[in-house]
Amino acid sequence: MREMLRKGSLLILLLLTVATARPQDPEISGEEFKSEFLRYINGVRKVGCNCGKKYYPPAPPITWNPLLQKAAFGHARDMNDKRYFGHDSRDGRSIMTRIVQAGYYFKGFQDFTIGENIARGQQSIREVMTAWFQSEGHCKNLMNPKFKEVGVVQYNDYWVQDFGGRTPFSAEVQKMLESGKAKIVAGTAKTWHD
Repeated sequence: MREMLRKGSLLILLLLTVATARPQDPEISGEEFKSEFLRYINGVRKVGCNCGKKYYPPAPPITWNPLLQKAAFGHARDMNDKRYFGHDSRDGRSIMTRIVQAGYYFKGFQDFTIGENIARGQQSIREVMTAWFQSEGHCKNLMNPKFKEVGVVQYNDYWVQDFGGRTPFSAEVQKMLESGKAKIVAGTAKTWHD
């Protein structure tokens, strides 16, 4: 009897530990988590797919970005802690604001594109990715060739996938910017000659 009680106590302790475990900070999240997401996303991007009734052709592979992961972590934690589900934070911050506040800046790039997928309740990467690819809007984000980078977080029952795409100016334009022969106006490099 004593042995059964000890084993039962250990089982309860183990279940409580698992139930109350919180996801890791994105700075220390595992490489396996990142690799599995990238394999799944890039496997589909490589061959193309239908998003609803529209076919999206193959897209270049996407890479992991820790700043986008940081933005995703903050939003997933905020939704969990404040018990809501939406792209706009309860304090009014938009996707753009959260991503820029995480350090994913647009200054110095010729174009800047961001997007976000959120989900709640899925129990695995496969499950959440299947749901996102089966949803027309989420699938469009996953297949968008303008998105070149991604950061994903699971925080308890909340999943956030933040996308970004930035194209740097050419080396020639960068030199012109540095020398003062070009200037960025409204996100576009304007050049002039002496």
